[in-house]
Amino acid sequence: MSFRIFYRAFWVILCSNALAVYFASHSIRTVVVTTLACSLLLQIVYFASVLFLIWRSGGTSKTGQRAEHFGVETQLEYQSPDDDEVVRNSSDGAPVFPMGGISLLH
Repeated sequence: MSFRIFYRAFWVILCSNALAVYFASHSIRTVVVTTLACSLLLQIVYFASVLFLIWRSGGTSKTGQRAEHFGVETQLEYQSPDDDEVVRNSSDGAPVFPMGGISLLH
């Protein structure tokens, strides 16, 4: 359920609850207390449903991420370390390396 639908249903339920309690008890204090209690209950239920949806979708996405991870590793091609370096053309200058430092594996 999207938040917009929940928000509309939330207010419809709260208003109908407030009217029903007022016509039953004719007490503003009872209306306020029961409306706040109903509001808190609805928010707890919505939060629990969001957590449940996250938990339920977490199992399939972890499996998919593992499959993607292994698939990506097999598709990578080897790049030599010299491909990432930028060197000046002049013979007297020191080599210039990209951001990230100098590779010690030469």
